[in-house]
Amino acid sequence: MLTTLIGIITGILAGFIASKLQSGSGRGILVNLFLGVIGSVIGGWLFALLGIEANGFIGTLVCAVVGALILLWFVSKIK
Repeated sequence: MLTTLIGIITGILAGFIASKLQSGSGRGILVNLFLGVIGSVIGGWLFALLGIEANGFIGTLVCAVVGALILLWFVSKIK
């Protein structure tokens, strides 16, 4: 239960940070959560591909933010 809550909070925070870095404003709590969760998957895959380990809260957050930024970049190129 606590692990799930921490994961949700990390996802929201990662999505918010990525939104702020990319556009200068947040996108709402649900979109931030979606960005963080999908960004975490993308970042985890990319970090594993590069042989980088993301340990602890900060490592997981950085991994999710990098993935969310990649997702936001990709979506902006599609529009």
